[in-house]
Amino acid sequence: MKKFIPVLLLALALMPAVLKAQSNQPTREELERRKRELQKEMDDAQKLLSETKKTSKESLAQLRALRNKIDVRTRMIRNINEEINFINGDINSALRDVKTLEKDLDTLKQQYAQLIVAAYKNRSSYAMLNFVFSADSFNEAIKRYQYLKQYRDFRRRQADNILVTQEQLKTKVKNLEDQRVKRSSTLKTEEEQRLTLEKDRKEKDEVVSKLKGREKELLQDINERKKAQKKVQDAIRLVIRKEIEDARRKAEAEELARKRAADAERKRREDERKRAIAAANEAAKNNAANNNPTVATPPPPPPAEKPVVAENKPSRVLNVLEASPEAAALSDNFAANRGKLPWPVESGLIIGYFGKQKNADMERITEENDGMIFGTRKGGAVKAVFDGEVRKVFSIPGAGFVVMILHGQYYTNYVGLQTPAVKMGQKVRTGQSIGTARNNEDDSMGVIEVQVFKGGALQNANQWFKPR
Repeated sequence: MKKFIPVLLLALALMPAVLKAQSNQPTREELERRKRELQKEMDDAQKLLSETKKTSKESLAQLRALRNKIDVRTRMIRNINEEINFINGDINSALRDVKTLEKDLDTLKQQYAQLIVAAYKNRSSYAMLNFVFSADSFNEAIKRYQYLKQYRDFRRRQADNILVTQEQLKTKVKNLEDQRVKRSSTLKTEEEQRLTLEKDRKEKDEVVSKLKGREKELLQDINERKKAQKKVQDAIRLVIRKEIEDARRKAEAEELARKRAADAERKRREDERKRAIAAANEAAKNNAANNNPTVATPPPPPPAEKPVVAENKPSRVLNVLEASPEAAALSDNFAANRGKLPWPVESGLIIGYFGKQKNADMERITEENDGMIFGTRKGGAVKAVFDGEVRKVFSIPGAGFVVMILHGQYYTNYVGLQTPAVKMGQKVRTGQSIGTARNNEDDSMGVIEVQVFKGGALQNANQWFKPR
């Protein structure tokens, strides 16, 4: 018993971890949904890769497309392996059911055989009648007759149970064979995906080898893009600073107007009070003169003026970009959708993430992005990711058009539009087209960068968009 206690304690300690691991297992429906999503991603990756291959030479865009394709295929293989685990579980369950049904069928057949033997020995109708009429009383004879009837019903039910169990066994065996065929097909698909993955990796290695021969040219292109990025950031921050300053001035002007109105109201009330006191004093003098003309009664003192106590309200920092209730509500709604914002393109892939991105295949190549970059088809539509108001539309040489949309105190900036379809001051809705994507450096696909700002502070865009 003492040896058993440590084992029991260890099992109890490990049980939460085991239950958590089981709860994290995906369901069959989740695997099917993920399979469809991965297939769509693979189709998009293949389309973009096909576009990049139309150019005369290899490019970083082609390398990114290959790496995206490899990543999607790797996840597809992982999903297939999880599906195989489910099928194996179904096969094991079907095997247990088949064994249980076979055992039940053997038991039923044995019992039925015993019934048949007993019925054969007492097959004579005379013997049955003799069994009934040899009873000592009428009630006992009735009971014996009912017993014989129940016995015949039991035999019939046993025969029916054998037939039903045989049908269930046949169905389970068929399901077992279907699962085995499905597993074989899935294993074949998994093997095909692995072979294709190896081909993709070899193709990527070939592209990397050719790109390394043009490393100096690629670094020059990256430096040119950095210059364009700085121009974009300077222009965006200038617009935001002006927006905040304008909003601050407007808020201060409104506050000053409120103070002046309050001061005018206080002065009006003070003048009315003074006139009322003067009228009361005059009336008192007239009354005293009429009652006793020789003795002057001093006028009553004016009522004491209530001291003006300065309002001691706690200071409240007003975010000038959320001056109106509508703007504050929009800002709250935008913040609540952190990690759930839709993609700005109908179909495509993420080809660049926020921050420094070191190229895993080329050590000297490092790209730094101010937002999340989406690749889509050439001329593909770009959509607003949330309700808001267009605050600025401008162009930067080397970077295309920029559209800035305000959402309370948040901005989403769409950098790299070929042709904008909105104008300053226009209200836009989530999913509304705001323009078309600009082509990338080798004219192989459309790209759009989406930046997120909170006031004048650049945010990590990776944390705002939902994964596909």
